[in-house]
Amino acid sequence: MTPSVDPLRFIRANTRLLPVPHAPEIVLHVADEATELWQKTEDELDSIGLPPPFWAFAWAGGQALARHVLDRPELVAGQRVLDFASGSGLVAIAAALSGATHATASDLDAFAIAAIGLNAEANGVGDRITPVLDDLIGSRPADLGVTTILVADIFYERDIAGRVTDWLAALHEQGATILIGDPGRSYLPRDRLDILATYEVPVSRSLEDAEIKRSSVWRFRA
Repeated sequence: MTPSVDPLRFIRANTRLLPVPHAPEIVLHVADEATELWQKTEDELDSIGLPPPFWAFAWAGGQALARHVLDRPELVAGQRVLDFASGSGLVAIAAALSGATHATASDLDAFAIAAIGLNAEANGVGDRITPVLDDLIGSRPADLGVTTILVADIFYERDIAGRVTDWLAALHEQGATILIGDPGRSYLPRDRLDILATYEVPVSRSLEDAEIKRSSVWRFRA
């Protein structure tokens, strides 16, 4: 969808720069209960040309994966990484702060791309994060120029989860390291993953079914 409003102007007007609850080293432009964006319905968003603003929230899986990367910088230090379906750019920012030489942050939403740029600059890593408006499913590690793929909160819908799982499995077979943050979404391919850590992540009850969401970090099984 082509935005009918300017993404940068919209983000600045409808979000606040706040610390991420489970990774307070990072600040994001987010919608919270105090902002007008939080109150808008899907019909209202559609009327102004705005897709669902997944970029405007720090989702549970992304918070868990960001925390894990910040606490274990050796996972990404000195590497080029991809934060797939990046949303706000949270995980890419965590990777850059942990020593990744470069992070590609991909998304299909032009508002997310704008938010990633703003958030990267707000955290002082704008020079090491490249937002990419593209569907990268089917790409190879050599095409992407990365060695580690970071993915969070993508396994909520059957069709997209199936496509992503098959693609990530192929990337893994080609030598990429795959790390996944997920709070137990329905279509997470648990039978192909090893669990690395579990976190109790603060979230909004308006987004999830609880105020604390148990979220885990997983790796594709060798």
